[in-house]
Amino acid sequence: MARTVHAPRDEADLAALVASARETRAPLAVEGRGTRRALGRPVEAPATLSTADLSGITLYEPAELVMTARAGTSLAEIRATLASANQELAFDPIEHTALLGHDAGSTTIAAAFALNASGPRRPKIGAARDHLLGFRAVNGLGETFKSGGRVMKNVTGFDLSKLVCGSWGTLAVLSEVTFKVMPAPETTETIAVFGLDDEAAGRLMREASGLPQEVDAFAHLPAGADGPFSHVATTLLRLDGPPVSVASREADLVARFKALGQIEILGEDDSRRAWTDLREAGPIARRPGAIWRISLAPSDGPKLVAALRARELPLAGWFYDWVGGLVWLALEPEAGPQAGPVRAEVDRLGGHATLIRAGELVRGVDDVFHPQPAPLAALAARVKRAFDPDGILSPGRMTKGA
Repeated sequence: MARTVHAPRDEADLAALVASARETRAPLAVEGRGTRRALGRPVEAPATLSTADLSGITLYEPAELVMTARAGTSLAEIRATLASANQELAFDPIEHTALLGHDAGSTTIAAAFALNASGPRRPKIGAARDHLLGFRAVNGLGETFKSGGRVMKNVTGFDLSKLVCGSWGTLAVLSEVTFKVMPAPETTETIAVFGLDDEAAGRLMREASGLPQEVDAFAHLPAGADGPFSHVATTLLRLDGPPVSVASREADLVARFKALGQIEILGEDDSRRAWTDLREAGPIARRPGAIWRISLAPSDGPKLVAALRARELPLAGWFYDWVGGLVWLALEPEAGPQAGPVRAEVDRLGGHATLIRAGELVRGVDDVFHPQPAPLAALAARVKRAFDPDGILSPGRMTKGA
């Protein structure tokens, strides 16, 4: 059944809509433009609250590296405005375009922070939450509140920014966000090392991450991954910066690793295309079946894949990002129970797994997010009650029966 859609025109309208929903005990599915409705558990609500009409950049000071935008502002608008001043969102948020089939740039800036959506640079520059300076929002009581400010030194309520990031719209509805931006690199190139197995590639990435050459991002694609490197296993090291600096650091790394296998340099255009595809899980995203996103210690990724293969789980593909600490995993459809074996092996290795793509029925039955230890789950429940005591905002999105 289609939901009624409420689209507030401004923050006062937003607060009034949430207050009315609370009064009538009518929960709301919180979303921006609806592009990622299929992420997380199915929301148990009769109506949708869309922030799509809360749009527009309200402050941009390139010299101060800060921008403020309303919640529904598209990433396409944000990126175009930043590009005009040769700046960018350094955390390069994943948009789930290949995984869910929407257009690049159509997702919203508030969703980037609500999902804590971070790209391949995360090991170097931090997650989305590390770039959020402040926000305005409405809680489940229909109250408007703000946290943080325009500079990192303004720490009033700053921890709330950390709390809201990754809450998936279950604690508050963001109406406006203020975030830091960074100068775009003058150039970017990528070193591709061919022919390494997963273990050897992991060792190379971990070694490179500790070197002074300041590698910007690290990934490994086993042979058979979709894309231009499908014919051979490929390990990728990205370098950003002034051309002279990139060339010098590149030469040092090639000299260091040339004995490990054939090496090729991807120029700027090919490099940008490759990392955009990696950010969006392109090497496996277009395959049918469930898609998992698994965070582990960088040395444990190959151990996880080996353990799942030993359990005879039908893996349709996988690849590694974040120096090997992020494993993207595709499983064949119609393969029987999957969540139990995946989570058992992830628990054994001390990581956590998120079911990124699956049918609504599966997402309604299985845990989409990794189950929390009892004390942490109890704390999360208390936080939810403090922000949204009546369960008005996106009930069930993160936890069964919430």
